[in-house]
Amino acid sequence: MQSRLLPHPLLTLTLTLAWLLLINKFTLGNLVLGLAIGFIVPVMTANYWPDRPRLRNPLMAAEYAAIVLWDIVVANIVVAAIILFKRNADIRSAWICVPLDLTSPEAITVLAGTITMTPGTVSAMLASDGRSILVHCLHIDDPDGIRDQIKARYENRLKEIFA
Repeated sequence: MQSRLLPHPLLTLTLTLAWLLLINKFTLGNLVLGLAIGFIVPVMTANYWPDRPRLRNPLMAAEYAAIVLWDIVVANIVVAAIILFKRNADIRSAWICVPLDLTSPEAITVLAGTITMTPGTVSAMLASDGRSILVHCLHIDDPDGIRDQIKARYENRLKEIFA
């Protein structure tokens, strides 16, 4: 019975927190409305999640979020330095193909979103077979190094997070 009333607890929590952050004012009424949204949306969409992903290691997910936030801060500084101090002729943009070991669509989506959220990189296309992702880098000295960094820093952790 609990799974019918609370089919996706993480989504419930995420929607409630997102609502409170969007409202930007914590009151009991806003909390109740956020919880209502957090309970109603998962119940209404549960039929569309027959094979919803399972987090195998929630603590690793928290670690992953912290790493991504840190990388975003560092990448902002690096991109600002590139824009402010590099001449256009010295900027070496490149496309790199990152082969994927991930098979879960949700994990691949998180990886693509992580790459895009990090300043200086954009995930542009997923191969039709889902085995590689095309990434554009604003400035790159070592394409193989960036590919290896994406795989080691993000993809390996996502493999541990998603079952």
